[in-house]
Amino acid sequence: MPCERKPMRFDHSEGHTEVCFDDSGKFIVTCGNDGDVRIFEGLDDDDPKFISVGEKAYSLALKNGKLVTASSSNTVQIHTFPDGDPDGILTRFTTNATHVAFNSIGSRVAAGSSDFMVKVVEVSDSSQQKTLRGHEAPVLSVTFDPKDDFLASASCDGAVIVWNIEEQTQVISWPLLQKTNDVSNAKSLCRLAWQPGTGKFLAVPVETKVHLYQRGSWDHVSTLSDDLLSQPINVVAWSPCGRYLAAGSVGGSLMVWDVNSKLCVERQKHEKGFTVCGLAWHPSGTQIAYTDTEGCLGLLDGLSTSNTTKAPEQTPAKDYDDLFDDDDDRLMDEGLSDTNSPVKKPVAEEDDDDDDDFLVPATGRVRNREAILDDENSRDTGSLRLGQDKFGDDDDSGSVVVPAAAPLLPSRPVYDGPLPTPPQKAFQPGSTPAHLTHRFMMWNSVGIVRGYNDEQDNAIDVEFHDTAVHHTMHLTNSLEHTMADLSQEAVLLACPSTDELASKLQCLHFSSWDTNKEWMVDLPKGEDVRALCLGQSWAAVATSTLMLRLFSIGGVQREIFSLPGPVVCMVGHGEQLLIVYHRAAGFDGDQALGVQLLQFGRRKRQLINGEPLPLSHKSYLSWLGFTAEGTPCYVDSVGVVRMLNRSLGNTWTPVCNTRETCNSKSDHYWVVGVHENPQQLRCIPCKGSRYPPTLPRPAVAILPFKLPLCQTTTEKGQMEEQFWRSVLFHNHYSFLSSSGYEIDEHGQSQSQKEQQELLMKMFALSCKLEREFRCVELAELMTQNVVTLAIRYASRSRRMALAQRLNEIALEKANQIQEEEEEEPEYSRQTAGYDRSEATGGRYCSRRNQEEEEEQEEELGVVEEDGQEMESEEAAETRKRVNPFAKDAGSPVEPSLTPVGKAGRANPFKVLGSGKPSASSGQPRVTNILDNMTSSRKLGPLSGSAGKPNKGPVLKPLAPRPKTKTQSTLLQMTGKKAANKKSQENTEPAAGQQKRPDVPPPTSPADNTENKRPKTGFQLWLEDNRKSILADLPDLEETDIIKEAMGRFRTLSAEERLSWTERAKGQTGDAADLKKRKRAEEEEEEERGGVENENGQAEADETSAKKKKSLDPSSKLSAFAFNKF
Repeated sequence: MPCERKPMRFDHSEGHTEVCFDDSGKFIVTCGNDGDVRIFEGLDDDDPKFISVGEKAYSLALKNGKLVTASSSNTVQIHTFPDGDPDGILTRFTTNATHVAFNSIGSRVAAGSSDFMVKVVEVSDSSQQKTLRGHEAPVLSVTFDPKDDFLASASCDGAVIVWNIEEQTQVISWPLLQKTNDVSNAKSLCRLAWQPGTGKFLAVPVETKVHLYQRGSWDHVSTLSDDLLSQPINVVAWSPCGRYLAAGSVGGSLMVWDVNSKLCVERQKHEKGFTVCGLAWHPSGTQIAYTDTEGCLGLLDGLSTSNTTKAPEQTPAKDYDDLFDDDDDRLMDEGLSDTNSPVKKPVAEEDDDDDDDFLVPATGRVRNREAILDDENSRDTGSLRLGQDKFGDDDDSGSVVVPAAAPLLPSRPVYDGPLPTPPQKAFQPGSTPAHLTHRFMMWNSVGIVRGYNDEQDNAIDVEFHDTAVHHTMHLTNSLEHTMADLSQEAVLLACPSTDELASKLQCLHFSSWDTNKEWMVDLPKGEDVRALCLGQSWAAVATSTLMLRLFSIGGVQREIFSLPGPVVCMVGHGEQLLIVYHRAAGFDGDQALGVQLLQFGRRKRQLINGEPLPLSHKSYLSWLGFTAEGTPCYVDSVGVVRMLNRSLGNTWTPVCNTRETCNSKSDHYWVVGVHENPQQLRCIPCKGSRYPPTLPRPAVAILPFKLPLCQTTTEKGQMEEQFWRSVLFHNHYSFLSSSGYEIDEHGQSQSQKEQQELLMKMFALSCKLEREFRCVELAELMTQNVVTLAIRYASRSRRMALAQRLNEIALEKANQIQEEEEEEPEYSRQTAGYDRSEATGGRYCSRRNQEEEEEQEEELGVVEEDGQEMESEEAAETRKRVNPFAKDAGSPVEPSLTPVGKAGRANPFKVLGSGKPSASSGQPRVTNILDNMTSSRKLGPLSGSAGKPNKGPVLKPLAPRPKTKTQSTLLQMTGKKAANKKSQENTEPAAGQQKRPDVPPPTSPADNTENKRPKTGFQLWLEDNRKSILADLPDLEETDIIKEAMGRFRTLSAEERLSWTERAKGQTGDAADLKKRKRAEEEEEEERGGVENENGQAEADETSAKKKKSLDPSSKLSAFAFNKF
């Protein structure tokens, strides 16, 4: 194949240059380091047209009048050809794209990038993209299978991967290349090429040879080499006919092989010996254009491929023989020409003489060759079968001789089941990929850690959101740290090991009070840091040996334990440590991840032990963290945000889908933080990429949360979504209080009020739709006070059957409150949990809660049936309810008002726990629709007692006060029970108001406790069992004793607990007082026109028997609402 080498001509500035022909072969198109695309009508064209595409152009592809380029702006652009008009941006990456390629029909473009990703984009609709992830270093090249089923890519991680495009999965991966960290440092560009037409072979340049892999079996079937080739091959290209393969090397050599004979048919040398980095065949197959790294363009002309179609018919047997020469000669005498085997020709002649007997001698020779190969270099039998495959395929392309393929089918079974998913690599949440020269090593709620690793500087900058924590730090990164975490106490850094140095962990403890603020630890040999995190006074490191090491913030080594699988990432928050790891191999694109949640402190415990971590289909974990309030959450690559639901058995609930707010499929949100109160997802919008650039500093956006419930466009669906979201996002109050942390009392009460208002709205909507069964279901979710409001609403709506059922529910809730009060006298916990189970603190909390509950009652009445009536009365009443303690506001009695919450007397914290009143605390004075509707039933006493100090005086009747005395005794008698009941009822205003005046006795915590404790079943049980508890646990303090007692009391059966409650009632002898109170309340009720007293409901539950008096339904309801006692 003699050819003429044309003189080189200047094309672009010095640097990487690429070349291609247009479909007709009329134009030669090049791109280079100057950012221009030049269009030549021939090598001698002195005035080429040019298109400027950016500062630098790294790659180009041309098909069907569309010119695609990869530029330095991290984009893949498209222009019309030959006009050069911009036609938009196909896709974006976080760093520059390194190679682009069209498929055989020009409908798709594949692009590889330095951010390890390969994207396949539809030319007609750039939003139709597929992203292939699996490379661990910048991508060198990409090429399409001619049939458009597969795509091959090579990377600096040393792997050549074949992908299934539709499934976005890896078919096979070959570790063939030398690893490097960047394309500029790679010894070879490894430009892959797929044989046109049938796509039978994939050509892969490996060092000084070209490996041919067969499509389908993916076996290495042949190697093309040349004795004169001493430098690595950079780029390969198939001739249009598919028979010849051209290659350009780093040393400037140009070779052309006949693939059938594996003979090098053409050798040329670059006139100056520069590296050949671009190669393209003319559509006619008679010319090869090439470019070098100096920006010059050359041409080989006069190549002859006229005998391409004849070769397969003329030499089928020779090809078969050549197969073994390839395997044989390459192994035994690598580098020698395959055509020099003296044994071949006679056999080839025999085979040529009789095509029918072709398979018989072939089989014999195969066995002989196999023996030689096994002796020589332990080649496996796969080479034999592959050789037969190759020969059969050659015949298919030319002479239609297919028999050779038949014996191959049974020799290797084919697996059609699901394929394993490559495991996700470990990463640091809040960081960008390590290969970037400028990257975020950490971005969290404390600050930002940036890493710079370029020619000028290798440093780390630490910037704090709040400069009061610490000033900005600039650190020299001499140890090549790649991982970081940041807390309000320290900066934690880690670097991988090298051949000489061990993996190191470095901590800058800037909050230390001494002068030595830095410590460093070397990990054992062969152990590398894979993930790290900081917590409150501790640091954790997960290593490559499946170990997790704990350190104190000062550098003391602590516990160490093994992980069930390779770590993916981990995060810390306060005393909590969240670890995600690979629990098994995933299939069909899914990752099989497990999660562990540990809590440190006095009692170390594991909250979640190896449960599977739910991910969207064919996605991977992209961010893991805690909310600002300490709830674990994470984001997957599809954009779904999930949060731990502690109240539902530590399940994971999806709370947001960031993809719903993206304008394009190539856009993403990079999450940096989550807040539960207010509900905010803090993230950075990334246009056309998954990661933000370090400069300019990206702006943080705030996305709302939304649970994926059904029919959220309807009023019912919207309220349901709001309610359950509110419940989920306020679970942290319970967890924090149970862990001994102080809680935002106002925030908790607001959340509870919000939830109860939503329930009342849904209740009213269900009533209007005549869904009474649904109304009862909603009532089950309400607090006792709100159920009372629902009863009023149902009564005003003339739904007496519903009101009667709600009455039963209210009684049940009152009984439950009693039991809970007895069980948790001082647990004052999560719900109330503002103080840590101290009696005094609990009382004060209960007082606050009571006030909030009464306010809630006022606001919960927001549901109107007709939107009419008695606003003034209701307003006054609601005001009175808002703060039943308003009258006695000055005195501590207000807090002790039991109606506000069960926590009132029995358990001040319980009041909060019930959280029913707190929900309404926000707007005590607002008149509610429910109040309007039930205003007639709202008794003056209710309003008076519930009213806030300012509003209360207006409507407060003084008559209830005498009753208050009886009520106060009742309250004392029922103690914390009554208070808790009232809180659950949402402190019905009327009864609450009356009882509130009685609160004065409760005002003094001592009095309340004295009266209440002897009268609660739990306290009686505790007195009897205190000695046994102390005998078992002699070192417990008083608060711990109560907690332990509470736990044991809960284990009792309901009958046993009820018996203790009855004993408590019998000892107090409050029955007479309760009767008096009931009579007084009834008298007052008659005086006020039969208005219901809401606060009385809580106590009425104890005297439910009295409530069963033979009254007509409406009188029963009003009596219940006024005072259950």
